[in-house]
Amino acid sequence: MPAKRYGCDETEVKHYTCSKIQTHLTINGDLTKQEWINAVKSPRFVDMTDGSPAFYDTRCAALWNDEYLYIAFWAEEPYVAATITERDGIIFRENDLEVFIDGGDCYYELEINALNTVYEVFFIWKDAYKKGGKFDVPAFDVYKEKAYTFGGNDDRQEDSFWTGRHPRGVKWAFLDYDMEGLQTAVQIDGKINDPNHADKGWTLEIAIPWKSMHWLANGRSLPPAEGDTWRIFFGRFQKLISGGKEIQPHPAWAFNKHGVSDTHVPECFTFVHFTAKD
Repeated sequence: MPAKRYGCDETEVKHYTCSKIQTHLTINGDLTKQEWINAVKSPRFVDMTDGSPAFYDTRCAALWNDEYLYIAFWAEEPYVAATITERDGIIFRENDLEVFIDGGDCYYELEINALNTVYEVFFIWKDAYKKGGKFDVPAFDVYKEKAYTFGGNDDRQEDSFWTGRHPRGVKWAFLDYDMEGLQTAVQIDGKINDPNHADKGWTLEIAIPWKSMHWLANGRSLPPAEGDTWRIFFGRFQKLISGGKEIQPHPAWAFNKHGVSDTHVPECFTFVHFTAKD
């Protein structure tokens, strides 16, 4: 019997072609570089749950060379705000931009706010974590202080309290994981944390070394070979205040809908196809 589907239908998952560049980008958050001007942008992000248009225009793009995967975001925001400065603070409690990269039996989560504060977690599906297996290494020691089990964004209901809603069950979450060589930078088009100033928004630029993604390769070449496909989530959480109260849950916007209020569904991550062709 096939596994029960959770979230989106595969026909709703979008496809994106990531083109190769021969240059190396200086990561400073400036997306007026010619490479980003030439890059194909995503459509306007949609509500992650129902696919309706997001309140604020949000788009992303990706490029690659033999050393890095580059990702850019353009985020419209009339009042740019961020307060969390501690690395691995719970960034999604306020406005953030997010990238998840699927590795089959594992996936990587990266969140960044407008202060360029970074939050990273590495997840390994519990059914793939075997004694003596490929993940049974010091980097993923489940006895570490910051290793937890995790069911998903919506895992506190009675019928999903222990296992979450994903048919594959729970995963190990390693909160002390740092992607070696990660580079991120933000630029603000406005005045951050000034509610009296109307802003245009902010941009985010990311570089992730291919050599640091060996756990995520899942048999694929690093750097990619022509035509390789990866699954990557591009998303945004937005803190909104109405009547002096914070709207909960925070609206979540993404490249394509998930059908559920859960970012942790790799089957709904966007298909990213790598090519060296123009």
